[in-house]
Amino acid sequence: MHIVIVGDGVGRADGLQRELGQALADFGLDWDVRWVGQADAQSAMAGESPVDVLVCELDAGARRAAALLSQLRSERPEAVRILLLENGQDADALQALDSAHRLLRKPLDAGELIEAVESVIELRELLDNAELNEAIGRIGALPPPPKLYIDLTQLMRDPDTDSADVSALLSQDPVLAAKVLRLCNSAYFSAGRVVTDIRSAVTRLGLQNIQRLVLATEAFGGTGEVDGVDREAMQARALATSRLAGQLLGGPSAELAATAGLLAEVGKLLPGVRFALADGTEQNPEGPHFSEAGAYLLGLWGLPMPIVEAVAHHQQPGRMRMSGFWVAGAVHVASALVAGTPVDEAYLRSVGQIDRLPKWRSMGEQLMEAA
Repeated sequence: MHIVIVGDGVGRADGLQRELGQALADFGLDWDVRWVGQADAQSAMAGESPVDVLVCELDAGARRAAALLSQLRSERPEAVRILLLENGQDADALQALDSAHRLLRKPLDAGELIEAVESVIELRELLDNAELNEAIGRIGALPPPPKLYIDLTQLMRDPDTDSADVSALLSQDPVLAAKVLRLCNSAYFSAGRVVTDIRSAVTRLGLQNIQRLVLATEAFGGTGEVDGVDREAMQARALATSRLAGQLLGGPSAELAATAGLLAEVGKLLPGVRFALADGTEQNPEGPHFSEAGAYLLGLWGLPMPIVEAVAHHQQPGRMRMSGFWVAGAVHVASALVAGTPVDEAYLRSVGQIDRLPKWRSMGEQLMEAA
C-alpha cells in the first residue's frame, strides 16, 4: 500500500509521522507512506510505485488540490483520494470535492487515516470487481461526501449537544430546513399541531430521524437530470423504506437498517449504471448494477460496512456471505414492499423468516397509507 500525503504543513510539527508509524506497527500494517510538499507532488505521483492513496491538504489553494485529485482520478481511478481540511475551509473545498472520496479534518489523525484506508480495502474485498472499481473511479460527477450529514454526526457525538445546537446547524441550509418542517408536519409525525420552527421540529422528529433526513436530502438532492429517475419519487420511497426497514429489524440494529434502507437506491443517480425501468426494460444494460455502484460510493464516503453490504445485496440478499436475517434482509423486504416488487420468499425460507411475511406486509400497507 503506497500512500502519498501532500502538504507543506500537514502535521510534521506535532509528531504525526511518528504517531502514524507507531500506529502502523501496532496494527502490523506494511504501508509505504511518503510525505511531500506541494512542489514535489507531481514527481511523487509519477514515481515507480503506483499511488494507492493520495491525501491532499488545501493550504496551497483549492485549485491545486483539485488538479492533483483530478489527475489521479484520470490516471489511476481505483486509487483512494482524500481531501484534508482545516476548520473554515469548507467553502474553498468546493472546487475539489467532486474529485475526493473522503474528507478528513486537520490535524490529520493517524487512527482516522488508517480507518479510512482499511474501510476502502474491505469495500473492495466485498465488491471484488475490477471493472466496477474503475467505472466508479472514472465518474467525473461523483457526488461529494454529504458534508452537512458529516457535520451533524460529529456534533451529535458531543454528549452536551442539544436541540438548539442541531437547529442552528440545520438553519444554515434553508432548503433543508424547509424539508425538515415539511416532514415534521406530515402524517408520519404530525400530532395534530402544526410546527413552524426548526427547534420544535427537531424535538418532534428526534435526532436519528433528523440525521436520516439530512442524509437523504444530500444524497438525492442534486439538480442534474438522470435518465429514467424521478428524484422526488425516489426520495419518498427512500424515507418510507428507511422507516419500514428499521421497524422490521428492531433492536440495536434498527438504525443500521433504517440508514441502509434510506440509501438503497442511491446508485441510480450515478451515470451509466444499470437498473430496471417501469416498462420492464433496462437502463444502461452494459453498465454496473446500481446497487453495487451505490454501495461502492457509500463505502468511499465512509459509511459503516453493514450498511454498504446491505445496499450492495438488498435486491439479492441470498448472495450475502453471512447467513441469517439481518440488515440486508430487512432492507430487501422493506424496499420490495414499498416499491411493490416481489419479495424473495425463497430467501426468507432459507433464513427461517417466511412466517413473518404476512405481518410485514401489513406493516408496509399501514405505512404507505399514512404517507
